Order: sequence, then C-alpha cells, then structure tokens
Amino acid sequence: MSGIDKNASVAAGASIGRDVTIGPFCVIGPNVTIGNGCRLLSHVHITGHTTVGPKTTIYPFASLGTPPQSVKYRGGPTRLVIGAECDIREGVTMNTGTEDDRGVTEVGNNCFFMVGSHVGHDCRVGSNVTMANNAVLGGHVTVGDYVVFGGHSAVHQFVRIGEGAMIAGVTGVGADIIPYGFAIGQRGVLDGLNVIGLRRRGYSRFDIQRLRRAYRALFLMPGTHKDRLEAVAAEFVSDPLVTKIVDFIRAGGSRPLMKAWQTAEQGGGDAEP
Repeated sequence: MSGIDKNASVAAGASIGRDVTIGPFCVIGPNVTIGNGCRLLSHVHITGHTTVGPKTTIYPFASLGTPPQSVKYRGGPTRLVIGAECDIREGVTMNTGTEDDRGVTEVGNNCFFMVGSHVGHDCRVGSNVTMANNAVLGGHVTVGDYVVFGGHSAVHQFVRIGEGAMIAGVTGVGADIIPYGFAIGQRGVLDGLNVIGLRRRGYSRFDIQRLRRAYRALFLMPGTHKDRLEAVAAEFVSDPLVTKIVDFIRAGGSRPLMKAWQTAEQGGGDAEP
C-alpha cells in the first residue's frame, strides 16, 4: 500500500509501486514509474518518461526527468532510468536523453547524489557512484562503478571515467580518466591512484602495489605511449585490475586520455587522496 499525501499531485497514468511514500507538494507526471519502497519526502518533481528503481529516497526540490539541456533536442519521448536504493538529495537534477544518442540517461544502483549535483542528458552512470555537492556531468558522460566526485567538480561532455576513479573537489575534467585514477586540478590531471578507494573495496597491498607499478610504467617512464601500453599489457596480462586499465585505454573515446602531471624525471605517481 502506498501513502500519498493529500497535497501531492500524481498524474493519471503514473505507475506507483507498493509501499511508496509520496510527501506533500510532490508532482509526478503521467509517464513516471516509481518502484516499490521508494520515499519522496516533499516538493519532489518527477516528469518525462522516468523510471525510479525500488527503495530509492528522494529529498525536497530534486527535479528528475526534465528535458535535456540541449539545443538539438527535438521533443522526443526520451527516457531517464534510475536504479535501486539510490539516495538523491536536495536540489539534484537529472535530464532525459536525446534523439541523437541512445535516447536514455541511465543511473545504476546504490548511488549517492548530494545537494545540487547534476546528471546531464545521455549519461551512463554506474552503480555505487558518489557525487558530492554541486558536482556536475555534461551530456554523454560515461561513469564506471564506485567512482567518487568531489564537490564542485565538473565533467566535460563525452568524457569517460573508469571504474573506481576519484575526482577531487573543484576539478575540471576534460579528458578520460583511467580506472582507479585520481584526478585533481583546475584542469584535471592524474595524480596517482585512488588508493583509499581501493582499500575500502578490500583490495590487498599486493594488488595496489602492482597497480602502482603499472601506473608508473604507463605514465611516468620514457618511450611512446603505444610502446608503454603494450609493455604493461604483456607484463600484467594475468592481473585483472591492470587489464581493466589497459582495456579502457584501448577502447578509446572522443576525448583524449588524461595525462599524469609528473614526468619520469620527477617521479611520484603514488598519490593517496
């Protein structure tokens, strides 16, 4: 049984699951699906072709499923899909996709969106992602699982961010970030690995040491990028963590790969955010 406050507005056609709480002054559009066990505290706006997964909690003044902020959007029935058990705090905004991409913006499970964060059109956000206050994603951004965004960080459209990466606060991201990388700076550069994140996920000292070796070989040693990549791929062929980095780089994208700020002569590359 769902509890809908008398001051909420739920359009005919909206699909509301079991045990859903919809607080006062929430506005739910006709093409919205709310999964079982969700809680909308108050003043939540959900519109468009939007699906919210089970047991997601949404705080006041979040606005989900509004049209993409794109001059190329032509008014089509594009979608927003949000996974299960997400925590969406005050003032968060998420847009639907555009006709010129896959037509859907996707968010995984167990994500935490803090106050004022934004997911732009056609983004694909993995599971267990954390976006701190006012972190924003431009359109067409791809984010792997377990990524952490610091407050006021901003990601350029079409950027790829690999699994387990961390972006420091007030960092501008204009290039792809390798899995487990740590980016920092007004125009973000790699400053080593997200070691704390790796430890929190239970990776061993041995795992992290091998990743550090691979990172140095990829970014801090002499030679061409192609030769360094092939050497690392051969040396760490049986290491699943390093293989994720190699595969990510080989897959490529429309944005360049983020580089490390240290040179081989300077050393470093073991930052722990």
